[in-house]
Amino acid sequence: MFVIIGIVVVFGSIVVGYTMHNGDLAILFQINEFIIIGGAALGSMLIANPLPVTIGVFKGVIGTLKGIKVSKEMYIELMQLLYELFNFAKRDGLIALEPHIENPQSSTILSKYPTFLANHHAVDFLCDTLKVVLSGGVAAHDLEELMDIDLETIHGAESEVPSALNTVSDAFPGLGIVAAVLGVIITMGIIDQPPAVIGHSVGAALVGTFFGVLMAYGVVGPIAKNMEHIVNAEGRYLNCIKAGLLAFAKGAPATVAVEYARRSVVPHVRPSFKETEEAVKRAR
Repeated sequence: MFVIIGIVVVFGSIVVGYTMHNGDLAILFQINEFIIIGGAALGSMLIANPLPVTIGVFKGVIGTLKGIKVSKEMYIELMQLLYELFNFAKRDGLIALEPHIENPQSSTILSKYPTFLANHHAVDFLCDTLKVVLSGGVAAHDLEELMDIDLETIHGAESEVPSALNTVSDAFPGLGIVAAVLGVIITMGIIDQPPAVIGHSVGAALVGTFFGVLMAYGVVGPIAKNMEHIVNAEGRYLNCIKAGLLAFAKGAPATVAVEYARRSVVPHVRPSFKETEEAVKRAR
């Protein structure tokens, strides 16, 4: 929602300021310049990235319209889930977790937390790590290293998408210059025309530079940054799971392991101690 509001503010302020200087809006609508710059930007993205990353860019742009998906409510649900799993393992033994982590979709515990189940990275990370814990013989520091490797790999893969869009953003000013140069070439072909015709042609050519810079710093670059924030928020969600799992693997009680997880959450979405305590009571 805020992405749409931001884009409206960007274009609205430019239009208002331009018209206050008695600018003619009609001259800004140079479809040929938009086709040159937009087509070249799309083509460069296809050249630079594998198809899954390119598809991910379009999905990511749409995802920014929904905003960051990780909220305090999601963390409260995660605290409940971790407590219930850890408490169940302490009560019935680690081996009792096996059917729940082998088939999480049909688990009587995990199925109660649909938001968590919808996050396939989180499900795989939690279940795969618990499988390693169940196998035994893995020291806590080795388990932490294993989880760090997994988190780094996931974060690296997810970061490819905003990085690809950021590269396109960096290219927009140069592509705007290309469009402007093409316009100047056309202008040179009509140099014998009256000054008004030549002026209109030069103005149309400069729209390419204007559009390229505007898209780079006013639209595409900020959207790429927004996508980075979303990726980082999802990474912090996985780090929260890691903190709880590591405390559990070291033998901490379920409530203490959950507290480790809670403390790893950034303050603006971190559930309070009381909220977590109430969530744990509901899980009991």
